[in-house]
Amino acid sequence: MNKPIRKAVLPVAGLGTRFLPATKAVPKEMLTIVDRPIIQYVVDEARAAGIEHIVFVTGRNKQVIEDHFDMAYELEDTLKARNKTAALELLEKHRPQPGSTSFTRQQAPLGLGHAIWCARDIIGNDPFAILLPDVIIKSKVSCLRQMVDVYEKAGGNIIAVEEVPDDQTHNYGIVELADEIGKNAHKITNMVEKPPQGTAPSNLQITGRYILQPEIFDLLSNQDKGAGGEIQLTDSMLALMKTQPFASLKFEGRSYDCGNKAGFLSANIAFGLDDPSLAKELLPFMQEMIDHPEAAE
Repeated sequence: MNKPIRKAVLPVAGLGTRFLPATKAVPKEMLTIVDRPIIQYVVDEARAAGIEHIVFVTGRNKQVIEDHFDMAYELEDTLKARNKTAALELLEKHRPQPGSTSFTRQQAPLGLGHAIWCARDIIGNDPFAILLPDVIIKSKVSCLRQMVDVYEKAGGNIIAVEEVPDDQTHNYGIVELADEIGKNAHKITNMVEKPPQGTAPSNLQITGRYILQPEIFDLLSNQDKGAGGEIQLTDSMLALMKTQPFASLKFEGRSYDCGNKAGFLSANIAFGLDDPSLAKELLPFMQEMIDHPEAAE
């Protein structure tokens, strides 16, 4: 029987330089998609998959993330006094249970692999999930829940993948696949980071969701610096692939890369249209902008 996935790591130490000046004082993970910060969507996805403990790997000036997932005594007392029951219930719904979150510092910008390694003592000898907070995924069933379903049958290590246009594969980490092991799931034989145009083994990009075995930590401990002088998670996964199986899941849903402005704005539109009252106002405005783009000048 495969050991259950109960812990997840969220690396949130990035500087968010592509969103300056907005991220000068506000972490990029706290920028809002409609009415929730980006990080809340990612945490909700993890909790919907049965994750019981979330490890945030933070950096300087990220204290507000910890505050967001804590009680706000003054605010909650005021809501109680004013009988704002709905708002109070909303805050309580999104607040993790006591003891179900941990925060640890990545004290140097040494890459994703190093950020994951910083969580080693909290994760211990358990398999765990990784959710990159730049990516939010809109789906009927939590993307990580879909991955856990594959893991419970196949074990090993699972990576979420998504199709990208053939002429854009050089911008992503791409997987090479072999045998099918289940619906939309295949054995992975190789991973290539940003392959030169025309050389990609598939059009399936690594999407920012992983389930990994704890042996990855020993490999990260001894991993030489790779591209950009950083410790690359992909390098250690390729090393782990020599002794453990890796599988991909082409998940049902759509990802939004909120680490860039176009993806961030697209996510706001997509999630905003889910709200009937917002959609009623947004759709006519969007149609007007399409029909009369000169009106925005």
